[in-house]
Amino acid sequence: MQYSDNHEAKSGDLIQIDTLYRGKVTACMDTADYLPGQETWSYLGEGIMVDTDFCGLVHYTQESALAEDLVLLQRSASAPQGS
Repeated sequence: MQYSDNHEAKSGDLIQIDTLYRGKVTACMDTADYLPGQETWSYLGEGIMVDTDFCGLVHYTQESALAEDLVLLQRSASAPQGS
């Protein structure tokens, strides 16, 4: 899955949502990339789970990520370089 700025979604990412809000990606079901303890979201099958600053956990699919204009703000320090 990709954000509207074409960066690939990864767990731990800090993202901007619709220019107003922020959130942290806790799970990326498309690539089975989860923060510790977040593997339970795998049943959703696709998309990302985001812990938002406006209403807690929100599941985004590729379509809703583009509609909500999700943009990468900061990549987690634990992500591989070049990502």
